[in-house]
Amino acid sequence: MALVQTLKFYELLDSARVRGTDVKGVFDGFEDVTVDVETVPDEPPAESDKTTDFVTIRIPGTSGRTRGGQAPTTGIIGRCGAIGARRNEAHPELSEIGMVSDADGPIAALAAALKIATMAVNGDPLPGDVIVTTHISTDAPTQPHTPVPFMGAPVSMVTMNRHEVLPEMDVILSIDASKGNRIVKQKGIAITPTIMQGYVLAVSDDLVSIMEYCTGRVAVTLPIAIQDIIPYDLKQFPRFNSIVSPHAATTSPVVGVAVTSQSVIPGSATSANHAIDIAEAAQFVVEVAKQYGAGRCQVVDIPTFELLVSQYLDLNIFRTNGKGAAAQA
Repeated sequence: MALVQTLKFYELLDSARVRGTDVKGVFDGFEDVTVDVETVPDEPPAESDKTTDFVTIRIPGTSGRTRGGQAPTTGIIGRCGAIGARRNEAHPELSEIGMVSDADGPIAALAAALKIATMAVNGDPLPGDVIVTTHISTDAPTQPHTPVPFMGAPVSMVTMNRHEVLPEMDVILSIDASKGNRIVKQKGIAITPTIMQGYVLAVSDDLVSIMEYCTGRVAVTLPIAIQDIIPYDLKQFPRFNSIVSPHAATTSPVVGVAVTSQSVIPGSATSANHAIDIAEAAQFVVEVAKQYGAGRCQVVDIPTFELLVSQYLDLNIFRTNGKGAAAQA
């Protein structure tokens, strides 16, 4: 499993001073891997002294488009509000020392990238390209939520999706800490149904099999409602969390990979990143990328999807703010 890689990023991100350049430095020895870091000011303007680093890691496959092949590209997003809640001007009593539970997504995504890059060096490159994206923010505020507080985000979800959801991604695996709920109460990981162009589709049989192989346990799935798939910045709609929020910015299929727990844990809780569970999420997306790039993993049944659209409705409105608004960029 990707435990060594998970522990590396677990320690790296547990810092008030970590930046995207520190993440980039981990990949300096990998010749074919490219890492881009873009720093953007936090929003709103009142918080403009803070910045967030968006990290994009590209790992070419042997038959991927980077090398002129046709193998599909796997997108892996380490989704979170932030990895830390160290500074909260509005509610100083809610500030936290150390890395928060919400950092699970970035840790798992970066661990997966390092595992895939290491596999290539060791003679086991994947067939398809893999693109891993996430962001580094160490001091975002928390926000009220029931049953426990959520981590806030340093920028809007539109901004986040603009940097993390890339058009080259043929499928998106969105990894997110999902412990602050009373719906999925199993320690480990869970997957969502496939979300695509407004449709909540069937859970992929291939993903269920891969999950069971990787964890050695019966697969756990996470229920998704309509309000979970609409643009996240529509705050009037309650939702599970932001795990499938990339759906608003892509027509590609999206699957949420949730890091879960038996107890209810706030996203802003510290000492709540469970390394084995995060490593399972990382290993799962590595295996999906391996099989998907080789054409051996079906995330969505395209004929069934096309039949649904032709026989019922185009549901892309659920990628918008509603009532004919343009899709989120």
